[in-house]
Amino acid sequence: MRRLVALLLVVAALPFTARSGRAQDVSGLYQATAIVTGSDRRYRNVGFARCLREVLVKVSGEPRLGRDPRVDRLAAEANIFIGSFTYVDQMAGIKHKDDQGTYDRPFDLTVRFVPALIDKILADLGERPWPGARPAIVPVLTIRGYSTAYALTAETPAGADLRTSFAAIGRDFGMRVRFPAASEFDAAGAAGPSTGQSSPGDAVVAGTLVFERTLPGWVGAWQMRYGGVDYAWGIRGVNFDEAFRDVVRGVVRVASGHGAPD
Repeated sequence: MRRLVALLLVVAALPFTARSGRAQDVSGLYQATAIVTGSDRRYRNVGFARCLREVLVKVSGEPRLGRDPRVDRLAAEANIFIGSFTYVDQMAGIKHKDDQGTYDRPFDLTVRFVPALIDKILADLGERPWPGARPAIVPVLTIRGYSTAYALTAETPAGADLRTSFAAIGRDFGMRVRFPAASEFDAAGAAGPSTGQSSPGDAVVAGTLVFERTLPGWVGAWQMRYGGVDYAWGIRGVNFDEAFRDVVRGVVRVASGHGAPD
């Protein structure tokens, strides 16, 4: 309680512009959603902790905060940084068959943190909110699965699930994802990623995602030029969700000015 009072005093002392004078609407960066079991208190704190880690990464643009041991203590008391939270039953409309079904249903727990408190945490960690407009991630990826290969364009029917996954992961990091049309994909593939961004608001990532049976798992290799600098990174032996998360983490770290992907 003493810590909460102290934090609220810090918020009250901050200039009004720090709370309401932002150049753009960033309110969505200060909220996150975690899937939890039931809507009672059993898993609530676990959900709060996950959401706090996601928000710290999303607001700062530093993916390393997600696994920073300094955040462990903060995550354990994440409830004191929260403005509000809500639950949505993923199985709403499906009749409960027994008492167990009343409690063990999956819920989306959406947590909205107090922006000034999150900004204060970041300052204490030597970070700050990522200022300015963020680029859209434009993945120029070739997918080679079990028996098929295709370009992950905006129109490719085979890539529907992958596009949904990629876009959702982008939102987790506060980033927009724009899939190229077939004509854009062909042009980018012919020119190569080192020719630069297709527009000032884009971060173009070229690469391949290949399923290796011997691992088993997906192997991703990515290249990007951003701010006149070339970057290359990759990942092995993962599912495609984690492969796309690796792409987004790398772009976020570079575009926010924190350094090369790791």
